[in-house]
Amino acid sequence: MARVVQKFGGTSVASLESIKSVALKVKSEIDKGNEVAVVLSAMAGETNRLANLVTSVTSTYDPREYDSIVSSGEQVSIGLLAITLQEIGVTARSWLGWQIPIRTDGAFQKARIQRIDCADLLEDLEKGVVPVVAGFQGMGPNNRISTLGRGGSDTSAVALAIALKAKQCDIYTDVDGIYTSDPRIVAKARQLKQVTYEEMLEMASLGAKVLHTRAVELAMKHRQRLRVLSAFSDKPGTLVVDEGEIMEQELVSGIAYSRDEAKITLVRVLDEPGIAALIFGPLAAANVNVDMIVQNASAGGGATDMTFTVPQEDLGRAIEVLEESRAKTRYENLLSDNEVVKVSVIGVGMRSHAGVATRMFEALAEKGINIQVISTSEIKVSVLIAEVYTELAVRTLHSKYGLD
Repeated sequence: MARVVQKFGGTSVASLESIKSVALKVKSEIDKGNEVAVVLSAMAGETNRLANLVTSVTSTYDPREYDSIVSSGEQVSIGLLAITLQEIGVTARSWLGWQIPIRTDGAFQKARIQRIDCADLLEDLEKGVVPVVAGFQGMGPNNRISTLGRGGSDTSAVALAIALKAKQCDIYTDVDGIYTSDPRIVAKARQLKQVTYEEMLEMASLGAKVLHTRAVELAMKHRQRLRVLSAFSDKPGTLVVDEGEIMEQELVSGIAYSRDEAKITLVRVLDEPGIAALIFGPLAAANVNVDMIVQNASAGGGATDMTFTVPQEDLGRAIEVLEESRAKTRYENLLSDNEVVKVSVIGVGMRSHAGVATRMFEALAEKGINIQVISTSEIKVSVLIAEVYTELAVRTLHSKYGLD
């Protein structure tokens, strides 16, 4: 007997018919002789509807009350699934985050899980009862309901799997698994049987929307085995595992892209110690995440240009912060561009092979695509290019690295 956590997203429980299908998948796992705990999102579109209700009242809302409202969608979905399971002969009980409880910090709307007191859930499992747990939510300080941020149900599922010492955490989505690139752009993209935590983390942070970044980080930290598979088919999906479990690692595992990028260039910034801190310190204080950074070397000192990227949604706030600090940084001009895309080549095989970046640059040059910014890590090379070249760049690189 194995213990498994199954997580179903909003599209998987979008209707009563979908919930019946989910119930049958849960029963199928139980029929294999396994103990099963289930984590659910709200029904598709419900969290957006609830969030819009809040913002329709005021834009300066109390985040604690916001969390109380938007977390209510999961209460409906878990109750419906518990009832549906009971109807097909499976003993089940719904659990809200505060009932378990799932303890979080006080960062409402984007809380982090601190611990899960799962004694009652373990007791249910031992009795053959299926706990149906609300994802996305927990209990913060002063017994206030908290939420984990958008995509937080993935994190709930992984955290619960770790707390319950589950053999595997199955994340059911509307895709068959992890692909070498976005199948909507690359018709020849193929599904991966296995991918490492590190590769999945890079893919998640670079635009692949299959798994939430925080969920992958948590799984990697605790070496929690994950599987990504479709709620609408019986295909085996993709395993997210430790690098040591993969016998022969490919050089490149995937090509990812992110349209959620904006470029800022500060023209003729003073080239002296402390300037970078004066630029990026206020941005950090304003919770603006800076990604790719390039600084031109100045000839003989004096002034230099500095280019970096921020999330597109934070562009306005970033410009405002930079203009407020202009008296200290004394840059000559500020240029911005939100019509850019970040394209990345990802693979743990890069650690032992040279020339991966060169092949990327050559392939883009052959297509006349100009690279604006470059950043690298041990298993990733990313470039910033004009958004108009997104599909051409992704398809070209997919073929260049033999992923078709």
